[in-house]
Amino acid sequence: MKRILAAALVLAPVAAMAAGSAHDLVLSHYAVQAKQADSAFAGFSAQRGETLFRTQWAKGDARTPSCTSCHTDNPRDPGRNAKTGRPIDPVAVSANPKRFTDLDQVEKQFGRDCKSVLGRECTPQEKGDYVTFMTGQ
Repeated sequence: MKRILAAALVLAPVAAMAAGSAHDLVLSHYAVQAKQADSAFAGFSAQRGETLFRTQWAKGDARTPSCTSCHTDNPRDPGRNAKTGRPIDPVAVSANPKRFTDLDQVEKQFGRDCKSVLGRECTPQEKGDYVTFMTGQ
């Protein structure tokens, strides 16, 4: 039992660093895209990410006017899909460390959710701002 506990204590920081690295890779991917789209790009903003998360958009699906429609006002809380009723794990990294670690999955979610909420694709800067906000939550 002591060996298991000792192993867990040794491996926990390694897992946290790996997740941090994965988040950084996702953000780096969006930074390259944002710079290509706008040469004046100067970095991501958690404040803009929070605004994106909380804004009530008018051009998406009426059932999902904002990210909070499914993810609740507190991104650390579990949500529920407004269309299907299916439970959703928290979107905040502090409550769900695996969020934003798999670029393919992140792109799949943004591809679906941006169209539903905003009525269009999210820009690379919006994606990076959103991930930046959620990694700080």
